[in-house]
Amino acid sequence: MAKVELKQPIVEAIAEEIKDAQSVVLVDYRGLTVAQDTELRKQLREAGVVYKVYKNTMMKRAFEGTEFEGLENCLEGPSAIAVSKDDATAPARILCNFAKDAPALELKGGVVEGNIYDVAGLTELSKIPTREELLSRLLGSMQSPIANFARVINQIAEKGGADAAETAAAEETQAEAPAGTAEAPAEEASAAEE
Repeated sequence: MAKVELKQPIVEAIAEEIKDAQSVVLVDYRGLTVAQDTELRKQLREAGVVYKVYKNTMMKRAFEGTEFEGLENCLEGPSAIAVSKDDATAPARILCNFAKDAPALELKGGVVEGNIYDVAGLTELSKIPTREELLSRLLGSMQSPIANFARVINQIAEKGGADAAETAAAEETQAEAPAGTAEAPAEEASAAEE
């Protein structure tokens, strides 16, 4: 069997992994301890990210003709690939956060939703919160005005509620009455006396 025939299934496996991927990030993993590598793989697996080490030539062949073709410049030295089909920012976020504690892990570049990013771009992307965090923030900002309105209504109810509102409305109605209307009955009464 020729070497090309042996390598073809690996290239096809990589192509299948990156098919429909939201993001792909390449890293240089040299210098990581076994414990660090195990912890990194665990964090990525929990986030639904596929993380594998392949030969650069295999990845280069798998990237040909895809949106990930721009990553060929990053394929120098040992490379590992992190692929996410669900959360576009998960690989960049996890790898950047992990690299803070393990400086041996070096990001090379990545493609997120069809856009090619260098290390600086991936670092900025890693600051984006997860989808769940963004949704909870949105929900919190939507609930805040409703909760404030409910508190105000509750305070009004505790202070006398409807009675206080009716008293205020009656006072407002009396204040709006024209000044001449109150004196008119007195003038009519004096005219009737004469």
